[in-house]
Amino acid sequence: MSEINKDGVDALLANNAKWAEEIKAKDPHFFEQLAIQQTPEYLWIGCSDSRVPANQIVGLMPGEVFVHRNIANTVVHTDLNCLSVLYYAVSVLKVKHIIVCGHYGCGGVGAAMENTQVGLVDHWLRNIRDVYYNKADEFDDSLSKEERINKLCELNVAQQVANVSHTTVVQNAWSEEQPVAIHGCIYDIKDGLLKRITPVIDSIEQVAEQYRVA
Repeated sequence: MSEINKDGVDALLANNAKWAEEIKAKDPHFFEQLAIQQTPEYLWIGCSDSRVPANQIVGLMPGEVFVHRNIANTVVHTDLNCLSVLYYAVSVLKVKHIIVCGHYGCGGVGAAMENTQVGLVDHWLRNIRDVYYNKADEFDDSLSKEERINKLCELNVAQQVANVSHTTVVQNAWSEEQPVAIHGCIYDIKDGLLKRITPVIDSIEQVAEQYRVA
Protein backbone atom coordinates (compact mmCIF):
# COMPACT_ATOMS: atom_id res chain seq x y z
CA MET A 1 0.00 0.00 0.00
CA SER A 2 1.38 3.40 -0.95
CA GLU A 3 2.06 5.94 1.79
CA ILE A 4 -0.63 8.32 0.57
CA ASN A 5 -3.30 5.59 0.64
CA LYS A 6 -2.17 4.43 4.07
CA ASP A 7 -2.44 7.94 5.47
CA GLY A 8 -5.90 8.32 3.97
CA VAL A 9 -7.21 5.16 5.61
CA ASP A 10 -5.55 6.02 8.92
CA ALA A 11 -7.44 9.31 8.88
CA LEU A 12 -10.71 7.47 8.37
CA LEU A 13 -9.96 5.11 11.25
CA ALA A 14 -9.21 8.08 13.49
CA ASN A 15 -12.47 9.74 12.43
CA ASN A 16 -14.32 6.52 13.19
CA ALA A 17 -12.87 6.27 16.70
CA LYS A 18 -13.83 9.88 17.41
CA TRP A 19 -17.35 9.35 16.04
CA ALA A 20 -17.88 6.20 18.12
CA GLU A 21 -16.75 7.98 21.29
CA GLU A 22 -19.10 10.90 20.62
CA ILE A 23 -22.04 8.52 20.15
CA LYS A 24 -21.22 6.64 23.36
CA ALA A 25 -20.89 9.91 25.25
CA LYS A 26 -24.50 10.73 24.32
CA ASP A 27 -25.81 7.19 24.81
CA PRO A 28 -23.48 4.67 26.54
CA HIS A 29 -25.64 1.72 25.46
CA PHE A 30 -26.21 2.78 21.83
CA PHE A 31 -23.95 0.21 20.18
CA GLU A 32 -25.02 -2.57 22.56
CA GLN A 33 -28.64 -2.07 21.53
CA LEU A 34 -27.70 -1.65 17.86
CA ALA A 35 -25.86 -4.98 17.87
CA ILE A 36 -28.94 -6.87 19.07
CA GLN A 37 -31.12 -6.11 16.05
CA GLN A 38 -31.99 -3.55 13.42
CA THR A 39 -35.57 -2.34 13.22
CA PRO A 40 -35.65 0.44 10.62
CA GLU A 41 -38.96 1.84 9.41
CA TYR A 42 -37.44 3.10 6.18
CA LEU A 43 -35.85 1.64 3.06
CA TRP A 44 -33.89 4.23 1.10
CA ILE A 45 -33.19 3.57 -2.59
CA GLY A 46 -30.82 6.29 -3.68
CA CYS A 47 -27.98 7.25 -5.97
CA SER A 48 -24.40 6.16 -5.34
CA ASP A 49 -23.26 9.79 -5.59
CA SER A 50 -20.98 10.52 -2.62
CA ARG A 51 -22.74 13.85 -2.02
CA VAL A 52 -26.07 12.18 -1.21
CA PRO A 53 -25.63 10.21 2.06
CA ALA A 54 -28.99 8.81 3.16
CA ASN A 55 -28.74 8.97 6.96
CA GLN A 56 -27.30 12.47 7.13
CA ILE A 57 -29.83 13.98 4.71
CA VAL A 58 -32.81 12.90 6.79
CA GLY A 59 -31.14 13.17 10.18
CA LEU A 60 -31.34 9.49 11.12
CA MET A 61 -28.91 7.44 13.17
CA PRO A 62 -27.42 4.06 12.23
CA GLY A 63 -30.10 1.38 12.47
CA GLU A 64 -32.95 3.69 11.48
CA VAL A 65 -32.78 3.42 7.69
CA PHE A 66 -31.99 0.43 5.45
CA VAL A 67 -30.10 1.60 2.37
CA HIS A 68 -29.63 0.51 -1.22
CA ARG A 69 -27.70 2.76 -3.60
CA ASN A 70 -26.81 2.47 -7.25
CA ILE A 71 -26.11 4.72 -10.23
CA ALA A 72 -29.10 7.05 -10.72
CA ASN A 73 -31.30 5.30 -8.11
CA THR A 74 -32.89 2.82 -10.49
CA VAL A 75 -35.14 -0.14 -9.68
CA VAL A 76 -34.79 -2.63 -12.51
CA HIS A 77 -36.72 -5.90 -12.46
CA THR A 78 -33.67 -7.87 -13.57
CA ASP A 79 -31.45 -6.44 -10.81
CA LEU A 80 -31.36 -9.21 -8.21
CA ASN A 81 -29.24 -7.08 -5.91
CA CYS A 82 -31.88 -4.35 -5.64
CA LEU A 83 -34.75 -6.84 -5.51
CA SER A 84 -33.03 -8.83 -2.76
CA VAL A 85 -32.62 -5.67 -0.68
CA LEU A 86 -36.26 -4.80 -1.33
CA TYR A 87 -37.36 -8.29 -0.29
CA TYR A 88 -35.34 -8.27 2.91
CA ALA A 89 -36.50 -4.78 3.85
CA VAL A 90 -40.19 -5.48 3.28
CA SER A 91 -40.55 -9.16 4.14
CA VAL A 92 -38.03 -9.50 6.97
CA LEU A 93 -37.45 -6.05 8.46
CA LYS A 94 -41.06 -5.00 7.80
CA VAL A 95 -40.21 -1.44 6.83
CA LYS A 96 -43.20 0.86 6.55
CA HIS A 97 -41.79 3.34 4.05
CA ILE A 98 -39.79 2.94 0.84
CA ILE A 99 -38.14 6.16 -0.31
CA VAL A 100 -36.82 6.40 -3.86
CA CYS A 101 -34.55 9.45 -3.83
CA GLY A 102 -32.87 11.04 -6.82
CA HIS A 103 -30.90 14.26 -6.93
CA TYR A 104 -30.63 17.19 -9.29
CA GLY A 105 -27.59 17.28 -11.53
CA CYS A 106 -27.22 13.48 -11.44
CA GLY A 107 -24.29 12.43 -13.63
CA GLY A 108 -25.91 9.12 -14.54
CA VAL A 109 -29.08 10.83 -15.69
CA GLY A 110 -27.07 13.38 -17.66
CA ALA A 111 -25.09 10.62 -19.38
CA ALA A 112 -28.34 8.85 -20.30
CA MET A 113 -29.37 11.93 -22.30
CA GLU A 114 -26.24 11.87 -24.43
CA ASN A 115 -25.78 9.88 -27.65
CA THR A 116 -22.27 8.83 -26.71
CA GLN A 117 -20.78 5.71 -25.18
CA VAL A 118 -19.41 5.94 -21.66
CA GLY A 119 -18.48 2.29 -21.13
CA LEU A 120 -20.03 -0.64 -19.28
CA VAL A 121 -22.46 1.67 -17.52
CA ASP A 122 -24.24 2.23 -20.85
CA HIS A 123 -26.18 -0.99 -20.22
CA TRP A 124 -27.35 0.36 -16.88
CA LEU A 125 -28.25 3.77 -18.27
CA ARG A 126 -30.44 2.17 -20.92
CA ASN A 127 -33.26 2.08 -18.38
CA ILE A 128 -33.07 5.86 -17.97
CA ARG A 129 -32.78 6.38 -21.72
CA ASP A 130 -36.12 4.59 -21.99
CA VAL A 131 -37.66 7.10 -19.58
CA TYR A 132 -36.21 9.96 -21.66
CA TYR A 133 -37.57 8.48 -24.89
CA ASN A 134 -41.03 7.75 -23.48
CA LYS A 135 -41.34 11.27 -22.04
CA ALA A 136 -39.80 13.09 -25.02
CA ASP A 137 -42.80 15.40 -25.38
CA GLU A 138 -41.99 16.97 -21.99
CA PHE A 139 -38.64 18.31 -23.23
CA ASP A 140 -38.98 21.37 -25.44
CA ASP A 141 -36.27 23.59 -26.89
CA SER A 142 -36.88 26.32 -24.32
CA LEU A 143 -35.19 24.24 -21.60
CA SER A 144 -31.51 24.69 -20.85
CA LYS A 145 -29.27 21.65 -20.56
CA GLU A 146 -29.38 21.86 -16.77
CA GLU A 147 -33.17 22.13 -16.79
CA ARG A 148 -33.45 19.13 -19.11
CA ILE A 149 -31.24 17.02 -16.86
CA ASN A 150 -33.15 18.06 -13.75
CA LYS A 151 -36.50 17.31 -15.37
CA LEU A 152 -35.27 13.85 -16.32
CA CYS A 153 -34.00 13.38 -12.75
CA GLU A 154 -37.58 13.93 -11.54
CA LEU A 155 -39.13 11.74 -14.25
CA ASN A 156 -36.66 8.99 -13.45
CA VAL A 157 -37.64 9.04 -9.76
CA ALA A 158 -41.30 8.81 -10.73
CA GLN A 159 -40.59 5.80 -12.96
CA GLN A 160 -38.59 4.03 -10.26
CA VAL A 161 -41.39 4.61 -7.74
CA ALA A 162 -43.74 2.95 -10.21
CA ASN A 163 -41.27 0.09 -10.68
CA VAL A 164 -41.20 -0.51 -6.92
CA SER A 165 -45.01 -0.67 -6.85
CA HIS A 166 -44.95 -3.24 -9.66
CA THR A 167 -42.87 -5.77 -7.71
CA THR A 168 -44.35 -8.92 -6.24
CA VAL A 169 -42.56 -8.14 -2.97
CA VAL A 170 -44.57 -4.98 -2.38
CA GLN A 171 -47.82 -6.27 -3.82
CA ASN A 172 -47.66 -9.42 -1.70
CA ALA A 173 -47.16 -7.25 1.38
CA TRP A 174 -50.26 -5.25 0.50
CA SER A 175 -52.27 -8.42 -0.10
CA GLU A 176 -51.34 -9.51 3.45
CA GLU A 177 -52.41 -6.08 4.77
CA GLN A 178 -48.86 -5.15 5.68
CA PRO A 179 -48.56 -1.35 5.59
CA VAL A 180 -45.97 -0.22 3.04
CA ALA A 181 -45.90 3.25 1.49
CA ILE A 182 -43.72 4.25 -1.46
CA HIS A 183 -42.41 7.81 -1.72
CA GLY A 184 -40.59 9.62 -4.51
CA CYS A 185 -38.24 12.41 -3.43
CA ILE A 186 -35.45 14.46 -4.93
CA TYR A 187 -32.49 16.12 -3.26
CA ASP A 188 -30.94 19.41 -4.27
CA ILE A 189 -27.21 19.35 -3.63
CA LYS A 190 -27.10 23.15 -4.00
CA ASP A 191 -29.16 23.81 -0.88
CA GLY A 192 -29.31 20.45 0.93
CA LEU A 193 -33.09 20.25 0.77
CA LEU A 194 -35.24 17.23 0.03
CA LYS A 195 -38.69 17.47 -1.52
CA ARG A 196 -41.47 15.08 -2.42
CA ILE A 197 -42.23 14.84 -6.14
CA THR A 198 -44.70 11.94 -6.42
CA PRO A 199 -47.93 11.00 -4.66
CA VAL A 200 -47.61 8.38 -1.95
CA ILE A 201 -48.45 4.88 -3.20
CA ASP A 202 -49.68 2.57 -0.45
CA SER A 203 -52.26 0.24 -2.03
CA ILE A 204 -52.75 -2.04 -5.02
CA GLU A 205 -55.61 0.17 -6.21
CA GLN A 206 -53.04 2.82 -7.15
CA VAL A 207 -51.23 0.43 -9.49
CA ALA A 208 -52.31 0.12 -13.12
CA GLU A 209 -54.13 -3.16 -13.72
CA GLN A 210 -51.58 -4.50 -16.18
CA TYR A 211 -48.95 -4.36 -13.40
CA ARG A 212 -50.99 -6.04 -10.68
CA VAL A 213 -49.55 -9.47 -9.98
CA ALA A 214 -50.55 -10.29 -6.40
